[in-house]
Amino acid sequence: MNTGPTPQQTVFIVDDDADVRDALALLMRSAGLSAATFASAREFLAQLNPRESGCLILDIRMPGMSGMELQAELHKRRIRLPIIFLTGHGDVPMAVKALKAGAADFIQKPLEEHRLVVAVMNALKQDAEQSPLSMMSTTEQSDKLGSLSKREFEVLQEMLKGRQNREIAETLCISVKTVEFHRANIREKLGATSLPDLYRLVFQQEGALQGRLEAGD
Repeated sequence: MNTGPTPQQTVFIVDDDADVRDALALLMRSAGLSAATFASAREFLAQLNPRESGCLILDIRMPGMSGMELQAELHKRRIRLPIIFLTGHGDVPMAVKALKAGAADFIQKPLEEHRLVVAVMNALKQDAEQSPLSMMSTTEQSDKLGSLSKREFEVLQEMLKGRQNREIAETLCISVKTVEFHRANIREKLGATSLPDLYRLVFQQEGALQGRLEAGD
């Protein structure tokens, strides 16, 4: 099965910094992708064809319309372009909120080029075919979350705090290899291919998650 970008897909880059826009466009084109740049959210909206496909690399903080305001406007117009937010270190809580609202990913500055290219390829794939998680019913999602063992659930909680394997191992008094084993099981059981997938699943199941925490299971 072909999981690469389709010929019609475009990587839309919206950032008020011209140097950043140019660098990102060059990176996308060097990866064999089509790229289009915009200096503001309003410029992007003015030129966007709702029928176009691809993904959006979006600065979360911009003068005028912010990245999150643009995300809300796209939702309002029912335009489902996957969004990858670029954030500063202080913007992480805002970026998590953006994930809850449906963003595909968020990447902290300074950017790691390989990390961004991988995120873009995943977003283009998401654009081409809906995420399996998004197609599941609430009951199916709840069942998947309930399939986790107690230890897997504990590891999941630490993952969602942004902790690395070694930190999780120290917190739960287990080995790093055991953490890696549980992480693999969690992704397989939940059908999640990325941390943003896990965030979205848990956000959608907040009630069930809170109930399990209160039950101590």
